[in-house]
Amino acid sequence: MYKPSDKTTWNGRIDPQDGVLGLRWHQIVQLLDLSREVAESEGSIIFLGFSCDEGVRRNQGRVGAAAAPSAIRQAMSALADHLPDEVQLFGGGDVICANQRLEEAQAQLGRKVQMLLRKGYKPLVLGGGHETAFGHFLGIQPQLKPGEKLGIINLDAHFDLRTYGQHPSSGSPFLQIADALQAGGQEFRYLCLGIQEYGNTRKLFKTAADLGVQYCTAEELQTGAETVQQKLREFLDGVEKVYLSIDLDVFAAAYAPGVSAPTALGITPHAALPLLRQIIQSGKVLSLDVVELNPALDIDNRTAKLAAALIFHLVQEWH
Repeated sequence: MYKPSDKTTWNGRIDPQDGVLGLRWHQIVQLLDLSREVAESEGSIIFLGFSCDEGVRRNQGRVGAAAAPSAIRQAMSALADHLPDEVQLFGGGDVICANQRLEEAQAQLGRKVQMLLRKGYKPLVLGGGHETAFGHFLGIQPQLKPGEKLGIINLDAHFDLRTYGQHPSSGSPFLQIADALQAGGQEFRYLCLGIQEYGNTRKLFKTAADLGVQYCTAEELQTGAETVQQKLREFLDGVEKVYLSIDLDVFAAAYAPGVSAPTALGITPHAALPLLRQIIQSGKVLSLDVVELNPALDIDNRTAKLAAALIFHLVQEWH
């Protein structure tokens, strides 16, 4: 199911006395209906929601992430416009997971992302649980050129490499991606930043080792900035395109209380920002998402505002 955005989804304060110098994002975002043919727009950034928490439910988490795209859009609406005139922002509406039909919703998300990439847009997907990642990947994979090396970078407290024999969930997307890539004769290149040992079983660490996954712990991100930046630099040098995923549970619960699995010893936003800038400034980011916000568990919209602030900095660098 798909629902296009309307102006009620982007609204906020207006300061008409300040003219163009007083604009906010809700005043500059242009709306697109992705159920219709869209014009090409090389390099424009488009926000596409994935309104889904079925993967979280299957993973025995706390549901509510389906309301995240709306909450993040509302937080982004208030952002001040500091973008160059040539940078355009578009609102692309929401793919909605109806009747717990996760796989159908992921397939539809993939089709939307593929279409946007083909038309020259830079998709920024607003999740949703981390099941968003597999649907997002389904749209990225067909757009890779033969032999093109994709690197997946995930800021996350968890590997999300759970087995999915019974059913896929928010805990399995990167194992699903690994299997899909290997089935197509492509290499799985995955770097996970912010891992918490206490949040991942020995089985998950073994799966990561078997797949050749690279990772840095949350403690390394907090205390070993130069080492982490070097590891990130080497990873980026070995790939040609990057899919970036940001799971908000990588951040300490003081900054991100509104997630299914809050992290007491997570990282600070200021530890993540230099790494995010390094990734974006590589010029290799094809598409990205921000996932796992649960507005029902948030405190004073703290997590939604964190998501919006991160997106503000990403967009500033991504144009």
